[in-house]
Amino acid sequence: MVRIKTDEVARDNSVDKVEQILQGAMQEFLQNGYAGTSMDRVAVAAGVSKATVYSHFQDKEGLFKVLIENLAHQKFNSLLGTEPMEGEPKIVLRQFGTKLLEQMNNDQEHFAFWRVLIGESGRFPELTQICVRAMIKPTLETLNQYLAAHPELNITDPEATARIFLGTLVDFHVTQDVMHGKDIIPMESDRLIDALTHLITNCAD
Repeated sequence: MVRIKTDEVARDNSVDKVEQILQGAMQEFLQNGYAGTSMDRVAVAAGVSKATVYSHFQDKEGLFKVLIENLAHQKFNSLLGTEPMEGEPKIVLRQFGTKLLEQMNNDQEHFAFWRVLIGESGRFPELTQICVRAMIKPTLETLNQYLAAHPELNITDPEATARIFLGTLVDFHVTQDVMHGKDIIPMESDRLIDALTHLITNCAD
């Protein structure tokens, strides 16, 4: 018979509780926004006591921060994985752009959470800054490193070029989907990605 140590069981239960709380918190933040969510409501949604919530998270801001950081980590790994970007630029950049837009468009929970984050940015700028640090900055840094590692592209400023590439894709998503502009300024995503890739790699031709 395999015996599980008491402290191992406690750790497993603690991890499960944290995940339970985070799921309940996501539900509440999406429904009520940051300002309209309370730790009491999170406890009810998570099916745990308020004391249990506070045993893992000091306050609502700390809970929201962990939620953003976890989501950012998941999305970053899903988009770029744990290995450095490698390969022929025309292929890699096109794949990156396609995967990023698919990820933003297909994950409805992530899509809704972005709406909450942007909506609360005026009142709680420090919370949206967490997202910039945890999600946008690492993605830009990875893209910058990839571009800088390809001198044949003749890019004079890889960091600025990375921001142009990522920023254009995010703007496309926000304009087309978040702001419901598809019928007003229609454009196929493949067309945009191909144009961006051409602009960046054309200097090498």
